[in-house]
Amino acid sequence: MLDKNMELVFLTVVISLGCVALLLFLQWKNLQGPPCIRGWIPWIGAGFEFGKAPLEFIEKARIKYGPIFTVFAMGIRMTFVTEEEGINVFLKSKEVNFELAVQNPVYRTASIPKNIFLALHEKLYITMKGKLGTTNLRQFTGQLTEELHEQLDHLGTHGTMDLNNLVRHLLYPVSVNMLFKKGLFPTNKRKTMEFYQNFEAYDEGFEHGSQMPEFLLRNWSKSKSWLLAFFEKNIPDIKAYKSEKDNSMTLMQALLDIIEIETNEKSPNYGLLLLWASLSNAVPVAFWTLGFVLSHPSIHRTIMEGISSVFGTAGKDKIKVSEDDLKKLPLIKWCILETIRLRAPGAITRKVLKPVKILNYTVPSGDLLMLSPFWLHRNPKYFPEPELFKPERWKKANLEKHAFLDSFMAFGSGKYQCPGRWLALLEIEICIILFFYYYDCSLLDPLPKQVSGFKILNSMTFKIGINSDSLIITKDELLLSSLRPDLNRCLTLNQTEKLFPYFWL
Repeated sequence: MLDKNMELVFLTVVISLGCVALLLFLQWKNLQGPPCIRGWIPWIGAGFEFGKAPLEFIEKARIKYGPIFTVFAMGIRMTFVTEEEGINVFLKSKEVNFELAVQNPVYRTASIPKNIFLALHEKLYITMKGKLGTTNLRQFTGQLTEELHEQLDHLGTHGTMDLNNLVRHLLYPVSVNMLFKKGLFPTNKRKTMEFYQNFEAYDEGFEHGSQMPEFLLRNWSKSKSWLLAFFEKNIPDIKAYKSEKDNSMTLMQALLDIIEIETNEKSPNYGLLLLWASLSNAVPVAFWTLGFVLSHPSIHRTIMEGISSVFGTAGKDKIKVSEDDLKKLPLIKWCILETIRLRAPGAITRKVLKPVKILNYTVPSGDLLMLSPFWLHRNPKYFPEPELFKPERWKKANLEKHAFLDSFMAFGSGKYQCPGRWLALLEIEICIILFFYYYDCSLLDPLPKQVSGFKILNSMTFKIGINSDSLIITKDELLLSSLRPDLNRCLTLNQTEKLFPYFWL
């Protein structure tokens, strides 16, 4: 009898242990994470290999490991998703969060503490979205046209200059004076150069600055401090500024009203973020749009004919660009959007708050969930002939209702899309219209080509002329530019490998 009882107890224990083992196995299988590329150095992980050419690394990893994989680098787990199920989780899941994903980079690049950033972000985003939304674009059209005319007057009719500097010359003052206050951008030559040099150094080192301790980036840190001091000095004038034409507030004035409810100390820091967000993307997009258009003669010719049909022949009078005029020239916006598609950010990010299931894997909490617009835009399933510059593909987009093509992610997606996207498009549209209206342009060098799919040869020369006076403009270094005596050198640059250009927005 005792033996039978012992057998029953033993059998019960075995069954129980078997059930527990099965449950643990199923849980382990359910919690199995995606393939992880770790490297062999503690903490650094795959950081060196990933940092050399991140876009190439991402694509090679996708081919080797499949549509979802994790990269461990610099103490951070980044899980990349490349197909529908993972993209849907990235865009729609309540278990992933944008603000927590970008808080650390915001702190490193602008010295805004976590508590202040989280308290203010949604309020500031709503203000920006309202101020820069489609219903308010009409009020910016005249101001942009006027500001661009002012900068074109300074350009002159002949000379030699770097093309990227030309675009900066046009767009930096326009953006600063419009978003902060009229006259904020320096006009003194020495101060202008100082502003350019410090902003370019800050922008060039931005990605490293978002990930590394500041003491390791001495020059970047100096430029960051210079820009913060610039805003510290000018915040009182920005607050006191009143428009001569109307009583409307600039965007920075509207943001200051919200910021100063929470803190009186971080206004310059938010000024720096707004400056970076407004300048660091518009310039390369304008440059590449000009380059793509001029390297496609039929597109260039069609645009020039369209501009002439709307505004007539170029003369001494300054033209005004209206919203109705822009509707008559859709090809220009298509060209800008196609440029943005081809030069999209390397990755956008969310933080995983609770484990999420994607395909047969579970992504653990704490991971950064990553999506690459650059590679998504090169997926032929979504964009046929993805490597070709084909503005006509944008005919299918319902741009009048402010809708992009499906799977176009250059401005982010979901709740926190870039709030300045419509103003940025408008600014570049008007810039291109005025530039082509007043100048005859032709490429003297071929459009920079991508090497091995990633690196870019940057030397590009333009010839433009007013009344037969020629102006030779040489493009040397695109984003990581500096003043160099020899503008005709052919250089390589990982231009497309800036990973997080829209993180604050």
